[in-house]
Amino acid sequence: MANYKEITCTVACNKLNRKIPFAWDLNIYRGCEHGCKYCYAMYSHQYLNSEQYFDDIYVKTNIIEQLEQQLKSPSWKREVVNIGGVTDSYQLIEAQYKLMPEILKLMIKYKTPCIISTKSDLILRDYDLIEKLARITYVNVAATITCMDESIRKLIEPNGVDSIKRFAMLKEFRKTNASTGLHFMPIIPYITDGYDNINSLYEHGADCGADYVLPGVLYLRGNTRQVFFDFIKEEFPNLYEPLKILYKTGGAAKEYKNKLYTTVNELKDKYKLSSSYTKPMKEKLNQSRGEQLSFL
Repeated sequence: MANYKEITCTVACNKLNRKIPFAWDLNIYRGCEHGCKYCYAMYSHQYLNSEQYFDDIYVKTNIIEQLEQQLKSPSWKREVVNIGGVTDSYQLIEAQYKLMPEILKLMIKYKTPCIISTKSDLILRDYDLIEKLARITYVNVAATITCMDESIRKLIEPNGVDSIKRFAMLKEFRKTNASTGLHFMPIIPYITDGYDNINSLYEHGADCGADYVLPGVLYLRGNTRQVFFDFIKEEFPNLYEPLKILYKTGGAAKEYKNKLYTTVNELKDKYKLSSSYTKPMKEKLNQSRGEQLSFL
């Protein structure tokens, strides 16, 4: 059972310095109940003096007020906000706090584009708000899906919803003006990298009309490395040594990745899926700017 702790924040959106398609990151929670054994964000709890990333869940109770302060500022340029880049905004506790509907209402009010990535179908609760926002500006709804074998999926992502439910969620949002994407990451060597799994994921991605599929191989750093290998030793002991050899550093060996991406790219082409999530973003934002100029 998770421990929920209410905190306040001094700012809602954090500026990102990296050269990526979005400029801002917004996280309404710290810590995540999904319990994914590969989660890269475990390091973020060190700033809270907690090592229980999956159990100590911090709720930013004043984030709505802080977000409006930023969005109504004359200096706000309506740049793309990545909602939930560190922790899932639709994890279990969101059913109780209901912060996302208020976040989305502000995005609508201030015409702010956003990206929402989740492992939960709770996002369907906010379908009408996301549909409305997508008629105003760019919205991307993405589902992180790594495995179609539920017996394995439940081990690596114990509190995420079934993969098939995530695809069903994407299919529903395909009916809106939002772009939709499948984030096939991380690909876990020797566990989720088999041809049948990748083929099934891409087939389902095509069936639900995803605008793109974004693959990415597991990367291990900081606390994540220890948690992951402890998990492997317990649940997949026969893979412990092979994975140790493959991950002498944070990333898998180049030879392994080259071979894997050859298969991934073949299946991408087979199902006629894009690997660019920036294309629909640019098209929508350019369209929005054109409409604004026409109005002026």
